[in-house]
Amino acid sequence: MDKNVKICIIGGGPAGLSAGMYLEKKGYENYEILERLDRVGGKCWSPTYNGRRYEMGAIMGVPSYYAVHDAEEFCGITHDGPKLNRNYKDSKGNVIEPFEPKKNILKIPRLLKMKKQIKVLGELLETKYKGYDLNGHRGVAEGRYEGFSQANAKREPVSGENPNLKDLALPFKEFCRINNVELTQDVWIGPFTSFGYGYFDEIPAAYVLKYLDFKTCMNFVKINLWTWKNGTQFIWEQLNDHLKHPAVLNSKIEKIERTKDKVLVTVNGEVKEYDKLIVTAPLFIPDKRADGQKGFIEYCDAREDEKALFSKIDYERYDVLAVETKPEDHPEISYYVFDNMVPERLGHMMVYYRRWRDTKDQVITTYALRKHKDKAEVSYEDCRKMVLEDLKTMKNPASNVINEWSVYYFPHVFSDDYAAGWYDKVEAMQDKYNTFYAGEIMSFGDMDETAEYSRELVERFF
Repeated sequence: MDKNVKICIIGGGPAGLSAGMYLEKKGYENYEILERLDRVGGKCWSPTYNGRRYEMGAIMGVPSYYAVHDAEEFCGITHDGPKLNRNYKDSKGNVIEPFEPKKNILKIPRLLKMKKQIKVLGELLETKYKGYDLNGHRGVAEGRYEGFSQANAKREPVSGENPNLKDLALPFKEFCRINNVELTQDVWIGPFTSFGYGYFDEIPAAYVLKYLDFKTCMNFVKINLWTWKNGTQFIWEQLNDHLKHPAVLNSKIEKIERTKDKVLVTVNGEVKEYDKLIVTAPLFIPDKRADGQKGFIEYCDAREDEKALFSKIDYERYDVLAVETKPEDHPEISYYVFDNMVPERLGHMMVYYRRWRDTKDQVITTYALRKHKDKAEVSYEDCRKMVLEDLKTMKNPASNVINEWSVYYFPHVFSDDYAAGWYDKVEAMQDKYNTFYAGEIMSFGDMDETAEYSRELVERFF
């Protein structure tokens, strides 16, 4: 492609900013990033309280976050944040240790069986499901893999046939059942459901295992984690500052018209002309959001194939509260509440984080899901009330709510559409209308997967 091609990137989150970085690295400097908010970072949002930043979105990374590390190297920064740790409580607020045999004598047989199944799953993923951990979903529904290896930072291209990969379209619960590794869900659920990515009886295994590939999941288990002193948003603020063309903030896109050769974007009343479009913002939002955010097909001249495919996308309702506590009520550590990570407990607090361990003058952040595809959605107001009551039950009551957020979270398709080749149909449309589709839906809703997909998109098409 001509290096002078003029490119519009919609979205200043990890995916959009990474697209700019990787384009620059390949010699494409004629790009512009349009961000609707007054900040960059997307779901990496790290506000400040009492002189320190806390996390309302992404919290941590792991050593296999190669795309995030690319951004760090590009900016000359590193993961220098507080060391995280955690403990567990039941729904009544009692501290428990579910993975410690000495504290769970009666559960020793189950724990031993779980440990064996984790080993079996690891072996299955390397053999029966070879190719499962590539970024993105190209070919999976057709029983093949195509992409760049995530075995190390080199990310060399690989491809092959593997009919077993079709199993990844199944809900993760069913995937575990057919492979006789049901107890592995006890481990995978912590960094999956509590992080807002839905429930194992509804979400295709592909999403679970591409995000929590075996190596990544074991890093979470061993608490081998990265954090950033100034928050995850700092990564993307720094990247934005180091780009030759930082994101244009407060960009309200009113209309997009695509002709045979050009893309016309009306932003803040001005019509801008581009040759190519990279969309990292939501492609479709199935309901009217309180914050006014709209999906791509609502403001562009969407074609029938785009409408048909993108209307299959759903997303999670995942809410975050940042609360103050009295010093005597401040938790000594972060807590996971496994009892609340089931559909029957929709709207209840699944996890709450204490980021700064050296002081009690900081906030605690809480996280709750309020949607399951087969259940009535819990309202935001009811969820908020439940979370505040849960904090009282946990003996860490909130004295004040200082921030709250209900963000468009984890766009995905369900098993039937995944198995029917949704991803291959969308991939076949890349550049069809001078438009490239990237962002969370094309890979997974965490900062590294979205950034990695942008890298691969640039490698494949530019």
